[in-house]
Amino acid sequence: MRRALVTGGSRGIGAAISTALAGAGHAVAVHCRTGVEQARAVVDALPGTGHTVVTGDVADPVQVKEFVAKAVAELGGIDVLINNAGVYFHHPITSSYEDWQAAWRRTIDINTHGVANTTWCVVDHLLHRPEGPGGAKVITVGSRGVFRGEPDAPAYGASKAAVHSMTQSLAIALAPHGIACAGVAPGFVNTEMAVDLLAGPDGGAIRAQSPFGRVAEPEEVASAVAWLATPEAQWASGTIIDLNGASYLR
Repeated sequence: MRRALVTGGSRGIGAAISTALAGAGHAVAVHCRTGVEQARAVVDALPGTGHTVVTGDVADPVQVKEFVAKAVAELGGIDVLINNAGVYFHHPITSSYEDWQAAWRRTIDINTHGVANTTWCVVDHLLHRPEGPGGAKVITVGSRGVFRGEPDAPAYGASKAAVHSMTQSLAIALAPHGIACAGVAPGFVNTEMAVDLLAGPDGGAIRAQSPFGRVAEPEEVASAVAWLATPEAQWASGTIIDLNGASYLR
């Protein structure tokens, strides 16, 4: 049985990824920061056995080390890391200087430093485990905003650009160890993060960005991540898969 850690796995895309991986036979550690009850509800609904909940703030390097260690202990190891936890703050350039700094600091701490630190801790485990790291996967959820732009949330776009680049750099660095690294770049997804925008006056225009006339469902992102997690997808290492319903082409 393969074992997976999904950060931000208690809701939205993360919960859908946890479900997809469990359905494919993985034992899953569902990570959350504070939503323990929600994470436990996700775990209770997962098919299969051996699943667990781990908690911690991905912005805190000490807590990252602790929840990765707990996932390793409770699953008996990690074969697949899904870097999904992230935040989005509205902070156009017209924000106050104080709000601008705060948005950048928190966004980078979670979306970039958190991903980098979680990845380091999992890779350190992989490189030192007795059976070796071969066949392991590191998969990161990025964003269409890296390419299309995020005019009202520039820190979000920048943070996701950083992890796209990190993913591709590590795909080269870790290939000699048999570890594959890849990412996905979703556009708008029907999650709690986007629900207010989709229900508001701009909802129609957002859906119209795609020629399908809708936004993605979390399960559509999860299916791509679950494929990247398979041994057969090793040759996709270094890839960032666009999942935006043809709303942005590059």
